[in-house]
Amino acid sequence: MRRLLARLWRALRPVQNRLMWFVNAKVVVGVTGVVRDDEGRVLLLRHRMWPPGRQWGLPSGYAHKGEDFRQTVVREVKEETDLDVVAGRLVMLNSGLRNRRLEVAYEARLLGGELRIDPMEILEARWCRPDELPEDIQPVCHPLIQGETTP
Repeated sequence: MRRLLARLWRALRPVQNRLMWFVNAKVVVGVTGVVRDDEGRVLLLRHRMWPPGRQWGLPSGYAHKGEDFRQTVVREVKEETDLDVVAGRLVMLNSGLRNRRLEVAYEARLLGGELRIDPMEILEARWCRPDELPEDIQPVCHPLIQGETTP
């Protein structure tokens, strides 16, 4: 029986990817950047669309189809703040969140640019020391800012 199934699977090689797409979960990937400057401060944003009392957080957004997640960090930081960064090591990988959602976070280093927020998404931006975070920051940010990794 196993040999028969293996032969059948090999015969389906031209359409295997389509079959796998239909039978497996589709996910949305949320990508976060822990952006630090040369002084060790972290970039925090007060997001317009996030719930009151939890609006402060790290730059983040959704990966585009086929986009490398490190590039998502670079793109999202640029879109939200006009700053240039380079993404570094993976510091968080969580799956199974909120029904078919994957969350990843990367460290990122500031390269340059002038801080200009996108007022459609961001209400305010500030550089904070890890021990001076806003009160209403998203809870997931604390371990990321403190340098705790969870891949």
